[in-house]
Amino acid sequence: MSSSDLAAASLAALSEGGLLAERIPAFRPRAAQQRLAQAVVAAFEQREVLLAEAGTGTGKTYAYLVPALLSGMKTIVSTGTRALQDQLYHRDLPRVRDALGTGLKTALLKGRANYLCRYRTEQAKGEPRFATREQIAQFQRVVAWSGRTRMGDLAELEDLPEDSPLIPMVTSTAENCLGGECPFYADCFVVQARQRAQAADVVVVNHHLLLADLALKQEGFGEILPGAQAFIVDEAHQLPELAAQFFGEGIGARPLVELARDALAECKDVSGALAAVQQPARDLEQAARALRAAMDTLPMRGTLQRALEYSAVREGFDALSATLLKLHETLGPLREASPGFDACHARSREFISRLARWLVERDLDSELEAPDDDVRWYELTPRGFRLQRTPLDVSGPLRAHRERSQAAWVFTSATLSVDASFEHVARRLGLDAPRTLLQPSPFDWNTQALCLLPPRMPEPASRNYTHALLDAVRPVLEASNGRAFLLFASHRALREAAEILRGGAWPLFVQGEAPRHLLLQRFRESGHGVLLGTASFREGVDVVGAALSVVVIDKLPFAAPDDPVFEARLEAIRRAGGNPFRDEQLPQAVIALKQGAGRLIRSETDRGVLVLCDPRLVGKAYGRIFLDSLPPLPKTRDVADVQAFFAPAPDEPVSASTALAEGFP
Repeated sequence: MSSSDLAAASLAALSEGGLLAERIPAFRPRAAQQRLAQAVVAAFEQREVLLAEAGTGTGKTYAYLVPALLSGMKTIVSTGTRALQDQLYHRDLPRVRDALGTGLKTALLKGRANYLCRYRTEQAKGEPRFATREQIAQFQRVVAWSGRTRMGDLAELEDLPEDSPLIPMVTSTAENCLGGECPFYADCFVVQARQRAQAADVVVVNHHLLLADLALKQEGFGEILPGAQAFIVDEAHQLPELAAQFFGEGIGARPLVELARDALAECKDVSGALAAVQQPARDLEQAARALRAAMDTLPMRGTLQRALEYSAVREGFDALSATLLKLHETLGPLREASPGFDACHARSREFISRLARWLVERDLDSELEAPDDDVRWYELTPRGFRLQRTPLDVSGPLRAHRERSQAAWVFTSATLSVDASFEHVARRLGLDAPRTLLQPSPFDWNTQALCLLPPRMPEPASRNYTHALLDAVRPVLEASNGRAFLLFASHRALREAAEILRGGAWPLFVQGEAPRHLLLQRFRESGHGVLLGTASFREGVDVVGAALSVVVIDKLPFAAPDDPVFEARLEAIRRAGGNPFRDEQLPQAVIALKQGAGRLIRSETDRGVLVLCDPRLVGKAYGRIFLDSLPPLPKTRDVADVQAFFAPAPDEPVSASTALAEGFP
């Protein structure tokens, strides 16, 4: 199909009386959606890069799916999370494909950790790894399901929590996969998923998998990407941070313990192996636990230099390195005994290298001298640790991989611009003068929403800030009868607010007290609940309708000062002569605020109030950049306007009567 034909066909499909309007009951033509589709067509035809912000309600998913399906080009669509990936593949893509009447093949492809590994499931049978009877029962359900599943996708097991300790036992990683040596290779769900993707015209992946392939890491899916003619990256604002993870490398307590246990599991099929492997495997597991205990004196996150200030931690790393080396030497003579031992030996060698690269200090005489453009840091969990080496700038690798693909690239999200500029995200993605498009949300913000900036709020660092915030918010919750998200910058503030609100007039749903999907389900069902959350509730959460009518954001979401990667990035900007606040801190916070505010209005019939409590929005010059980056909803400083907004049957737009009061710019 020629460029003009594709543009005309896409526009016709999305217009009044078009195929989507005829065949999708809820579809409504939108001018902004049509403009975005035209920009996608142009990027496809010219093999260009498009950077497009499409505000909530634009219908960006249909805007890129229609050209992708009509073009006939092999297209990779990548989205931010597995939940969004499933929604895109199982709901949106079939609707558009059926409406257009195309016979194109589509495929869903996830990372290998999402698919059952038959070999590891067999190895786990009879192993004393289960901590509770519930885990044993869950494992038995997994085994029963494994006999009837066609795809092997763990998402089919709705009652299996995403963080279940069972998952690493029944899935593979790039390190422990046996590849072609696996006795179950012919029936491997990962191989089958890859084959379906290779044969498909449109493949839906998530950012983790896209980046793993771009970084040429051994996820086992690299064959699908070179043939792609177009890439669509939805939720593209997430890509730079995820890219920093994938272009770095890490090692943690759990992979080390799993290596020790996998080595022991291999012994049951090799005569005499247990006598040699048992002690080194146990020593490695013990060394990982001892190191975690020694790190108890450290902050939860910090740099390598901070960790090595303590002699007990240094000794713990020495012991870990020694036990890892001992296990590696023990496994050497057993490599020929089984593919599993060979894989364990290779994993131990890789872990030795990663640990050495993480531990090396900058030394002119060292062959392992670390580069200046990365930061090495650790993160503690209640029972483990993670050691990470992260590059400070991923724009170069992203640019190189994109140019090597020689494909069209579309980067889109509801939150990419800062004060109508794409400069910040373009720089981080390594985009030089991309085609850009800014399509604001088409909602009627003047009648559907209101923004309250409470007056007389103390400084955010004040000890009584959370109390003052709740005093300001209570009249809003009374006017709305709950139905609110309260989003906090810290877990400490969240816990403090929960204690104050507990036992009040509204059902309370607190992050951490139940899995996120259960909290959201209970919140929707309650009809007048109040949900307390932190950053993880700023995006990927969709509550349409009256159940969510208020979103409260306690503070401007500047990145935490204890984030070692962020601090190192700011220092690198400072060394290069830039302004860390202007070039990094402010743009990142603006995008995060836009994400949180975007939870409020999700459809043409939604109505709600956004409460921004941080006094810096009106007291600092940069506050205007935040406000100008938000949708054009009316603003007020008087809670009476909120009460009027929620009064029964409001027929007229709310007049923000006090918008200019008390110094509001």
